[in-house]
Amino acid sequence: MFDRLDDTLLRYEEVLNELSEPDVLNDQNRYQRLMKEQADLEPVVTKYKEYKAAKDGIADSLAILEEENDEEMRELAKEELNECKASLEEIERELRILLLPKDPNDDKNVIVEIRGGAGGDEAALFAADLYRMYCKYAERNHWKIDMMNSNENGIGGFKEVVFMINGSGAYSKLKYESGVHRVQRIPTTESGGRIHTSTATVAIMPEVEEVEVEIDMNDCKFDVFRASGNGGQCVNTTDSAVRLTHIPTGIVVSCQDEKSQLKNKDKALKVLRARLYELERAKAHDEEAENRRSQIGTGDRSEKIRTYNYPQGRVTDHRIKLTLHRLDAIIDGDLSEVIDSLIAADQAAKLAKMNEK
Repeated sequence: MFDRLDDTLLRYEEVLNELSEPDVLNDQNRYQRLMKEQADLEPVVTKYKEYKAAKDGIADSLAILEEENDEEMRELAKEELNECKASLEEIERELRILLLPKDPNDDKNVIVEIRGGAGGDEAALFAADLYRMYCKYAERNHWKIDMMNSNENGIGGFKEVVFMINGSGAYSKLKYESGVHRVQRIPTTESGGRIHTSTATVAIMPEVEEVEVEIDMNDCKFDVFRASGNGGQCVNTTDSAVRLTHIPTGIVVSCQDEKSQLKNKDKALKVLRARLYELERAKAHDEEAENRRSQIGTGDRSEKIRTYNYPQGRVTDHRIKLTLHRLDAIIDGDLSEVIDSLIAADQAAKLAKMNEK
């Protein structure tokens, strides 16, 4: 591990030297690449310097204890020694986490698909609740929401809603949200006051660049139709909505939220690229079943991941057995405690697997 850290420190210094060269600013691609590399290396380098400082502190304290006869100085040295030893173990753990292989998609924007599952109109209403929850979480992180497609059920719910969240690190936070979300509550559509259980599926996909997934346009069939929904001058008046069918896979994507047919086509292609990318990732995950089992779920939309129980005001994440009695706050977008716990559990599982090798 320390050989890797020394190499990282050396590379960080090389990057700083390159950034100070006058000709680098004239090459914006190189400049941006170096700035990103510096940002990626900096947390590791900062933590490694803390580690080295703690090690030096231990060595200095031990030297004082060996050489110094003054009792007051020895007491101070003992205090510093204990502090440095205590911090050293924690810093080393943090360094191991920082050295875990980074998901290359972590910095990307995400495309979110939410679909009502079992439960009819109540499932659609729950899908709308989840949509608002993620929108409010995005607002807390100063991320931007871009609606791509929606299919409403007429009473304020969504049979399906697809949107993009634009923001640095969005995927690193939201990738754990893929799966089946379950709600237990008395539906507004229920006259008998009985508690129902309904579900909605959430799929989180990183935005994929054209160079990452190449689409043969000969494999795509585009249909245009009139948008439907609430209001807007272009609703039911122009053929601005787009339905894209990818013939080899049978994937169908519809986009109608833009007034421009061209913009809807562009959004549909973004969703298709993300879905094709997810298909390839799913294949790779299936081939690495052992590796997949060692991770917190980050992509299987058939996995039941969380229950929102309204009568008891609790939210339970089944993957890490976390229960919080803060349902109202969580549904209002305060997801940080849940997501931070998932990240910590995922890191712990990866560290344990690394230690087995």
